[in-house]
Amino acid sequence: MPTVIIETSARHVHLTREHVDLLFGEGHALTKKKDLSQPGQFACEEKVEIIGERGSLKASILGPERKASQVELSLTDARTIGVKAPVRESGDVAGSGACVLRGPCGEIRLEEGVIAAQRHIHLTPELAAEYGLSDKQIVCVKTDGQRPLTFGDVVVRVSPSFAPAMHIDTDESNAAFGCTEGEIIA
Repeated sequence: MPTVIIETSARHVHLTREHVDLLFGEGHALTKKKDLSQPGQFACEEKVEIIGERGSLKASILGPERKASQVELSLTDARTIGVKAPVRESGDVAGSGACVLRGPCGEIRLEEGVIAAQRHIHLTPELAAEYGLSDKQIVCVKTDGQRPLTFGDVVVRVSPSFAPAMHIDTDESNAAFGCTEGEIIA
């Protein structure tokens, strides 16, 4: 069976150009801190405060700017600050949770956009074909190590712009004791 690298995706925020301006000042350019494993994606120096009904958390911004602002939290994070975060694929924010985002120059209320990201695997079309997998297919991924487990409901996402990797949130990573590789079970 094919294997995939497993990466932990900590809480983060994606912002539109308009929201960057409102939170950091008109014309502000996001400052790249480091490249991420997915081509063209990067962590920024800038952070925002995510505010819910019971508290707040600081989170990094990931670039580049997006068409819609989105907050990705673990379910533990969401419960801690008192926001709704349905499990969704990235970009599927209709009817999702609301929060306030605060930056150094202002704050905005997102009426929707808070999610717990669905665990997923990024694959190129070539690798997906080699593995016998297709875009939007649901698979399981089995891990080994001190706390082996099998992740179900893993969405396969296929694009020529992807680098092969599975993404899970911090709750899932902790449950699997920081596993870094898994076996795809179709």
